[in-house]
Amino acid sequence: MVYTVTFNPAVDYIVHTKQLIAGATNRSDSEEIYFGGKGINVSIVLSELGVKSKALGFVAGFTGEAIEKGVAEKGIDADFVHLNEGFSRINIKIKSGEETELNGQGPKITDEAIQELYAKLDEIQDGDTLVLAGSIPSSLPADIYERILERLSGKKIRAVVDATKDLLLNVLKYRPFLIKPNNFELGEIFGVEMKSTEDIVKYAGKLKEMGAQNVLISMAGDGAVLLDENGKTHVCGVCRGKVKNSVGAGDSMVAGFVAGCEKGDYEYALKLGTASGGATAFSEGLAEKNRIYELLGQLG
Repeated sequence: MVYTVTFNPAVDYIVHTKQLIAGATNRSDSEEIYFGGKGINVSIVLSELGVKSKALGFVAGFTGEAIEKGVAEKGIDADFVHLNEGFSRINIKIKSGEETELNGQGPKITDEAIQELYAKLDEIQDGDTLVLAGSIPSSLPADIYERILERLSGKKIRAVVDATKDLLLNVLKYRPFLIKPNNFELGEIFGVEMKSTEDIVKYAGKLKEMGAQNVLISMAGDGAVLLDENGKTHVCGVCRGKVKNSVGAGDSMVAGFVAGCEKGDYEYALKLGTASGGATAFSEGLAEKNRIYELLGQLG
């Protein structure tokens, strides 16, 4: 079983308008609503690829109810902790000549709620996969990823961590199965500019030396690089298509890679992850099965 954790789920309200004028009344041309957050995005794309998962996290208020209902309608098994105060955040994304975002803060997460999440995580068994993705709300301990992996360290699980800077570096001692920084985040970690694939391979190798079993580096229009646990380096090109959406592409890549690992073939997992990320980038919403496998065919 795959478990995903979304600490701060959101209702994403997407508004399209030809022109956005500050200080004036603007009207939309079209609108969409998505229910997400990085872990939920992973669960949704996993479902498209035929892999079952359980979505964990925190929800609150009327927006939390909407998120829970929306996730269930996608066929995702959700087991969220319900908070007694506040409401799950709403993220407003205005797409005009350029994209403008206003992201909500989210509800306060209490110590009692954290303990309730821990109890749900304790149900994870040997052989299961746990996906921890995204930033940490201010009401959570900054070391929550470390606390979770320490708690589960006695079990043989595959931990997947999609985070940045110290949040990522501090979990490497628990030997996560997969980490997925992009090339810019990799540069920020080591304070250098990634000028070539050779640079990326070099510094991704340092993350392996620090504990990561598999290191997947996404490079946007330049494809992706994987350093696998067997000491092999894989390079994958980019899919062809028109980019329509940047939200959730990285989460989709994680989902595709995790699904691809079911076959035990890291080269295939890299290609499926790349195709899944591309399928989201070339769509208005998250990747769908047919589009994923269409793009997979481009990668050979």
